[in-house]
Amino acid sequence: MASAPQPNLPLFYNDLMPLNSRDHAKYRSSSMDHAKWLINVHAIPLTVDEFVQAQRDFPIVFSSGDNPLPLALMGLNEGVNTFVDADGKITDPVYLPAYIRRYPFLLAKLRPDTEELSLCFDPTSDILGEDKEGEELFTENAEPTDATKRVLEFCQHFEEAGQRTKVFIDELKKHDLLMEGEMAITTQADGTNPYVYRGFQMINEQKLRDVRGDVLRGWNQNGMLALIYAHLMSLDLMRAVFARQQQQGKGPQLPNAAAPATAQ
Repeated sequence: MASAPQPNLPLFYNDLMPLNSRDHAKYRSSSMDHAKWLINVHAIPLTVDEFVQAQRDFPIVFSSGDNPLPLALMGLNEGVNTFVDADGKITDPVYLPAYIRRYPFLLAKLRPDTEELSLCFDPTSDILGEDKEGEELFTENAEPTDATKRVLEFCQHFEEAGQRTKVFIDELKKHDLLMEGEMAITTQADGTNPYVYRGFQMINEQKLRDVRGDVLRGWNQNGMLALIYAHLMSLDLMRAVFARQQQQGKGPQLPNAAAPATAQ
C-alpha cells in the first residue's frame, strides 16, 4: 500500500494514503472523542464560510507572508492550545473548524500531471483501522458506504470553501487592506510591561474606511463586508484567549511574547 507522493504535508498530517476498497475493505472509522493532534497546535486554518461561527469563539487573523491564510487562534503562543486538555479532549462547547473535522481525510492529487483529486487519509491516525469500532467504509460489494460518501462530500465542500477563501484573500490584497498586526496585552493595572504579540496580519481599518463607496456596496451585496467585520470583531477575543492561557498556567512568562505562528 504505497502512500500518495506528498513532499509537503499540511498541518496534522504525517502521511497520506489513497483510500481504496482493496486495501481498506474492512476499515472502520471511529468517532472523534479526542484529538491528540490538537494539543500543541494553536492556529487552525479557516475558510471564509466559517468566519461568522468561528468569530464567536476565536480570534481570526491572517498568516504572514505573500500568501496569507485565515487562522482561528486557539492559543496565542506557539504550542499552546487552551481548548483541549492533556488527552486532546475539547474542554468547551465551541465551534470546531472544518479543518479539524476533516482529519484524517483529505482530497489530494495522486499524480502531478492531473487535476483529479482522490480521497486520501493519514494512516498514522488512530481514527481508522480494521480493529476500530465505528462505521464501515466499504460494503461487502466493495462499494463506498454512506459514511464514506459523507466524508467525500465534506471534503469536496471544504475544497470549494477553500476556493472562495482564495477569492476573498485576493480581493483584500488587491485593495492592500492587510497589514502587519500587533496586539499588546497587559496584566498590570497601570498598563505597564505588556505582552506584545506580532507575526500575523489583520485588516487595516483606516484603509477600509478609504475604500470607494461602489466597491463597498459590492462587498455588502456579495457578503464580503460581513466577513471583514467578523474578522475585526473577533480580534477582541485575543484578550480572552490570553486570559485562558494565564488561568491554565500556559501563559508566557516574560513581556514581548512570541507572536502567534502561522500554520500550513
